[in-house]
Amino acid sequence: MAFAYCQILYLADRPRSPTIDSTIQASPPMSCRSLLAAACALLLFETALPGRALLDGIHAPAGALASAQTTQDRSLQGQLEAVAMLPGEPRIVSAAGMTRRDEAILTLENPSAFETSRAVRRLVIVGGLDGNPDGAQIALDAVRWFKAAAPKADRRQWVVSVLPSADPGQGRARAFAFPPSKGFFDDAEQPESRYIWRWVTYQVPDLVIEVQVGPSLQIHPPPAGSLGAALAEPSNGTGLGSVQSMLVTATQADGAALMRAVLARAVSLEHSALRRAITQRVARAPLALAHVLAERYPVDPGMTYIPSLSWLYTWKLATLTRDESLRAKVLSQVRPWLAGDKPLFGDRIQLNAVAGAMVFAELAKTTETDSIRQAAARLTADGVARSMAEKAPGVALHGFGWSDDMFLGTIVPARAGSPEALDAAGRLLIESARQLQRPDGLFNHAANAPAAWGRGNGFAALGLAETLTALPVTHPARSRVLEVYRRLMAAMKAQQAPDGMWRQVVDTPGSYREETVTALIVTSMARGVRLGWIDRSYVPVIRRGWRALLAHVVDDGTLVDVCVSTGAGPTRRYYLDRPATSGTDDRGGAMALGAALEVYQLTEPR
Repeated sequence: MAFAYCQILYLADRPRSPTIDSTIQASPPMSCRSLLAAACALLLFETALPGRALLDGIHAPAGALASAQTTQDRSLQGQLEAVAMLPGEPRIVSAAGMTRRDEAILTLENPSAFETSRAVRRLVIVGGLDGNPDGAQIALDAVRWFKAAAPKADRRQWVVSVLPSADPGQGRARAFAFPPSKGFFDDAEQPESRYIWRWVTYQVPDLVIEVQVGPSLQIHPPPAGSLGAALAEPSNGTGLGSVQSMLVTATQADGAALMRAVLARAVSLEHSALRRAITQRVARAPLALAHVLAERYPVDPGMTYIPSLSWLYTWKLATLTRDESLRAKVLSQVRPWLAGDKPLFGDRIQLNAVAGAMVFAELAKTTETDSIRQAAARLTADGVARSMAEKAPGVALHGFGWSDDMFLGTIVPARAGSPEALDAAGRLLIESARQLQRPDGLFNHAANAPAAWGRGNGFAALGLAETLTALPVTHPARSRVLEVYRRLMAAMKAQQAPDGMWRQVVDTPGSYREETVTALIVTSMARGVRLGWIDRSYVPVIRRGWRALLAHVVDDGTLVDVCVSTGAGPTRRYYLDRPATSGTDDRGGAMALGAALEVYQLTEPR
């Protein structure tokens, strides 16, 4: 109290800047609590240290955002933190993307993007698209007024997110154009527009405001080629529908007035077509989505882990729902290997192919047809032998030493369940953790790849979960494997993005929010809660991740933002630039199917 009181006295005596005046003078009388919060927030802005950042609810070094931040960008980060400290939403400082110069495109977000039950309308504010950094201050002042001084009715009816500076460092070579026509987060020249486009649409807005500096406060229709104009077109390339948008020009002192004018004009605004589309996606039941994915995938059957993961989960779904057509699909697609018409492995043996035998391990245990069971058992034995082969204790002969091995090298032994196979799986997991698990619990992709690749951590999580499911409670490796799993789950819990997704580079807030890591972590975390390995504090994390995953799976089972196949790379930039595909994807479909089944088992009454 004394701290805040001193700051209020300081406010009363200091010369008022235009920014402070536009916040204080334009505001209706504030409650004591709001005034204290505003005072504390202003003091935080005055004294914010550029070396620390409150990101996604955790403290992280500034390098986690950007090693090349300018003084101006660090000032913006401090201001975002100050506004985040005010009561209410938005309250999470994060990032929508990364520039080619490794600068974070900072955001202030709320965690409710994919909450379908809320009747509030969603407003997204974007500044700096015109290349003028001064728009950031106007956008932030608008949000500051909304949180500290807007009428309660407005705060009940609206929730806001803001991206104040679309061009940090003002380093773009040409103006942004929307919608992006080719390439995406890996675009060689302008990934920024791609990040902004995806972030804005998946904030699920009912209204988007672009803020530009101008001689006076005016509201305009968005010009052709602008973000707002692109969003207003029903056929804007998102597949989601249109969003109403405005271009607002304003002076540096107009932040509060801008927000008042926008809210007054939008008083009768209905939910956007885009929001209705995402709401419908997120409302789907786990088994409903599972059926869509099981019927669609795999598109390209083959003896690798990707189709086999689809078959494994489709077989499980068929068992849960007694759907004989799905059983028939799996048996039809794996028949060439069961019949011996195709070899299980080629001349070059790698774990991604060895893991394909997982489906046969399941068939050997669950099918009622003797001939199928016997053939599946032979194929499983071959897969187990290849998985168990070691070049050193815990180091797979057919692996690469990547975190991928933690799933690819253990799934067949775990599903087969023999004591020797489980011993080998335990050794591989423990040795991989020794080499790759960091003090914070995350996994580097490889010993020479010092980045926490998203799907690489997902592979580690699923391999740990599958092996823990199979390991007897008395197994000597179980306690160590469980410890590794719990450390990873705690680390992933802390790194969840504001909207519920996880990222391509897990601990880099500006890295794109990626489908497969989200699916794998939801799967592994839900399994852990269901079987009692972790406590129920993880349930809200799972629910948020599941809603976010639903938002990234289209009604027909196509997907949004699936990282392509990725070997180990030497730098974080290598992982940031791995292409993200959208559309039909066997890998992403299989992993989302697994998440749907685990969420169903966790949440449905038995």
